[in-house]
Amino acid sequence: MVLLTARQVLVRISVIILTTEFVIMLVLGAFSDSLNTYVAAALDVVILAAVVSPLIYLWVIRAFVVARDDALAEVRALALTDSLTQMPNRRMLSLHLEKFINGSARHRVHGALLLIDLDGFKAINDTDGHDAGDAVLIEVAKRIQSITREADIAARLGGDEFVVLIDRLEIDHDASQAQALLLAERLIQIISAPVEYAGKSLRVGASIGVRMLGSDLARTQTLMSSMASGVISDADAAMYGAKRAGKGCAVVFDDLAS
Repeated sequence: MVLLTARQVLVRISVIILTTEFVIMLVLGAFSDSLNTYVAAALDVVILAAVVSPLIYLWVIRAFVVARDDALAEVRALALTDSLTQMPNRRMLSLHLEKFINGSARHRVHGALLLIDLDGFKAINDTDGHDAGDAVLIEVAKRIQSITREADIAARLGGDEFVVLIDRLEIDHDASQAQALLLAERLIQIISAPVEYAGKSLRVGASIGVRMLGSDLARTQTLMSSMASGVISDADAAMYGAKRAGKGCAVVFDDLAS
């Protein structure tokens, strides 16, 4: 909504007051014989206040209230959204991850965090330019979101790293891990398809680190933020394990120690 100028505000308030006062005077004038001066003046003030206040709010103040609410919503969205891909950013991911960890522990079901790092992305930036790199990131974001459930969260962690947060898989750990790995394989396949840009077919791959979420994670609110950061770090370590394994694959964090 477009904000009113100072002149428009003054004009609207003046129109409301003058019009209302004119109508009140006409009505009270019809009863001038039965009303003394003080009663007429008191009625004038009461009626004017009762009528003018809602009119001023609806025609003047409401525009500023709506504009303020829209501005605050836009600021919140900018703070929690990646400007390039329009995906949730790292900050929003952390907020959701804390809830996911707590929910997994409370309901005793497993979830998973998949950290995706693009293979070969730097070469595209260096050879074809940053515009080409941005086009690849935008397309990859769309592909990730296309196979993500509504209950899950797909976010851009930063650079060429993305995250898929999978909520409530199974009670059984092994069955949940199998589902997470199945999604990881689908992501690897869909990301590796060529991206058409400026007459070229650009290709990237994906290495994915998987961190399972379950009842083993603490539910203490004071530990939740550090726990969320630790989960991302674990997934990052698993992702580098996938890089060492030859790229284009998924590695589960629990398997690194085994």
